[in-house]
Formats: sequence, C-alpha cells, structure tokens
Amino acid sequence: MIFVDTNVLVYAHDSSDRRRHEIATAVLRDTWISRMGVLSTQVLSEFYVVATRKLRVPFTSREARAIINSYSAWKVVVVDPTSIIAATLLEEEHSFSFWDALIIESAMRGGATEILSEDFQDRRQIGGLTIRNPFK
Repeated sequence: MIFVDTNVLVYAHDSSDRRRHEIATAVLRDTWISRMGVLSTQVLSEFYVVATRKLRVPFTSREARAIINSYSAWKVVVVDPTSIIAATLLEEEHSFSFWDALIIESAMRGGATEILSEDFQDRRQIGGLTIRNPFK
C-alpha cells in the first residue's frame, strides 16, 4: 500500500507547476490502477483547504468536494484520538513536527509500506515505511 501525502495530491490536480503536475499525475494514475492508494482524513482536509484557498487559480468548493469524493474509493484512514496520541509519541521520539508524525502514523495504520511526499527526507525509513519523494 502507498500512502499519498497532501502535496502529491495537490500537484496532481493543479497544473501550475507543470513538472510536478506530470509526475504526480503519473504516480497517482499508477496508484489508481494498482488499487494500492491510502489517504487519511488529514490529507483530504488539507487538500480541500489548499485547493480552495491557496492555489493561484483555486478550485470551487464543489470541484474540490468532487475530487475528495473520488478518493473515497481508496483506503482512507480516519484520524481519531488514538492515532493522535500515537503521533505525539512519534513526534517526541523522532523530532518530527506533529503534522508529519500524524501522516506517518496514518500511513502505518493504513498498512502502507511507502509514503509519497516531498516533505520528508527521501528514502528515510521508519516503522516499516520508506519515504519517497517522487519529484527527486
């Protein structure tokens, strides 16, 4: 299973950075085909905010909701109090930011063996996960 971080999801749906858009689109296409994608409610929430408020040409709320709805076909890890507590322990143990620790915890809970993100050290391994920056 492959956990997709918010930045990869955003680049796949926003074409303003052509290079990253093409890479993210290809990665997500492969993930759709293999049915190996994992997301979390955190990633989908962050995607909504970025897509509707932070892009140069923002999506409408309706467009962002439709994209989020399409990802309901993937495995979606619900962030709950137990995962938040576990993330705080990862934060302390590995000096991650809380939000990054929550991504890692969600990926582990989702059974992922890989995280796709540009926000972590490429090829770093933690708890059975390998972090890969698809844009490198």
